[in-house]
Amino acid sequence: MSFNLGTAMANKGPSYGLSREVQSKIDKKYDQDLEERLTEWIIAQCGAGVGQPEAGKTGWQNWLKDGCVLCELINSLSSGNKPIRKIQSSGMAFKQMEQISQFLNAAEKYGITKTDMFQTVDLWEGKDLAAVQRTLMTLGSLAVTRDDGTYSGDPNWFHKKSVENKREFSEDQLNEGRSVIGLQMGTNKGASQAGMTGYGRPRQILNNNP
Repeated sequence: MSFNLGTAMANKGPSYGLSREVQSKIDKKYDQDLEERLTEWIIAQCGAGVGQPEAGKTGWQNWLKDGCVLCELINSLSSGNKPIRKIQSSGMAFKQMEQISQFLNAAEKYGITKTDMFQTVDLWEGKDLAAVQRTLMTLGSLAVTRDDGTYSGDPNWFHKKSVENKREFSEDQLNEGRSVIGLQMGTNKGASQAGMTGYGRPRQILNNNP
């Protein structure tokens, strides 16, 4: 069986071109202004100890890539026990990705939905840094909305999320509601279903002829 290298290369070409086109579209979603705002917030939130990235998308990715800054960020938003106990800088890929995962787990517990969450490879491999920006914007919005004293920086950097208006009922009100439902059910107990045909059941026709 012969192997045609030219054919193999030709077959591989379109998929590579497509993936590069998709990556190009993703890159266009990356917001340079947002990068500056998020950087300013992270430094205000965590302190100067987290350093500062080089300008541009690659510099921003390298700043966040090992997960340390992100873990410091989520810890700074907790007034009690810190969600991530050990933050350690490492040059090993699996350690860096592990810390990114720890941040994502803590961020989900903080209130970020899975649809607003980036994937580890989006940051570590630079697959979709715009998704990283979206997650951090959502995190900032949640922090501003909570207003629990842990947020640092200008609150106007993020919009407040709409808070669900939950009605609270006392035990007496709940018991009263149960009584009304019980009375309504009681009035229906004497109702007869004789002659009624259930959905999907054929009506029975009696033929009196012998």
